[in-house]
Amino acid sequence: MFNDEINKIKKELEIAFNDIDTKEKLDILKQEYMGKNGSITELNSKIKIIPNEEKKSFGMAVNELKAIFNENYERISKSLEEKLINEKLNKDAIDVSLPGVHIEIGSAHPIERIIESLENLLMSMGYDVVEGPEVEKDLYNFELLNLPKGHPARDAQDTFYLKGDEYLLRSQTSPVQVREMLRCKGVEPIRIICPGKTYRRDEDDATHSHQFTQMEGLLVDENITLGDLKGTFEAVAKMLFGEARKTRFRPSFYPFTEPSVEMDISCFNCNGKGCNICKGTGWITVGGAGMVNPIVLKNCGYDPDKWNGFAFGFGIERLAMLKYGINDIRTFYVNHDIRTLKEFDRREY
Repeated sequence: MFNDEINKIKKELEIAFNDIDTKEKLDILKQEYMGKNGSITELNSKIKIIPNEEKKSFGMAVNELKAIFNENYERISKSLEEKLINEKLNKDAIDVSLPGVHIEIGSAHPIERIIESLENLLMSMGYDVVEGPEVEKDLYNFELLNLPKGHPARDAQDTFYLKGDEYLLRSQTSPVQVREMLRCKGVEPIRIICPGKTYRRDEDDATHSHQFTQMEGLLVDENITLGDLKGTFEAVAKMLFGEARKTRFRPSFYPFTEPSVEMDISCFNCNGKGCNICKGTGWITVGGAGMVNPIVLKNCGYDPDKWNGFAFGFGIERLAMLKYGINDIRTFYVNHDIRTLKEFDRREY
């Protein structure tokens, strides 16, 4: 009786599997035979009414039926899956004779170009890149740099104070130099550059911004001269503006350096003859520098009778404006169109 039922299910499955041509039909067939109320599943519930002497053979027959179903199910499922993949491949076939698709790649922002160029050059000269916090203490931003309270540069109109007069948005990257000198405790030489954002109360126009980028450098060692600073500046000027650039120092004043100088390069537009870019002088100022003031060395733990050094600083936006012929500083912050950025690839010296 039960053997007849099992044989009947086998014949049904043979016909049913031959009629399967979709995954949906296969899933329906599985539910009909192997689901909770499926034909094969129900055979298991009948084992309790099978005579004891027939239970073993009945169980083996039911297991064989399950194996037949699972084997056919897996075979057809795999076949249908391969069929779907082949259909998709045929539908989405790529015509290799068609021209390739041009993939647009990015281009570096001019500010990053200048920073990376300076870092690569100065690191090759032995400088380390050091960064510091943009929210600074007055102690590091002013006092230890020989800018006592009451100095005009500390005026609230120039500096963004955050909490009374103790914390501020750094107005220069010089505090990084102070922190590094304090860390070294006056017992080892220093050769670092400090790139980063700085902030000052300034009107936003074509040549000014309340937030701008600086890169300052510091070298502290024994027997350092202004000639060492001049050589470093010449290397920077030629790298950024071409081998034909001449350089000069002009006397200036900064509280944290003594003597202090303005760093000029010969005009790359007129080669020193005088034009509207250099305002007829033949020279363009690109930064400030000088020998580290002995007061600053002493404030930061260095014996000025043994140690000396120089510091220099560049405004990255100014360097980029000169190098790439940009006449509005706001260009750096409002125009990030990749087509515009790619133009700078063609403006390298």
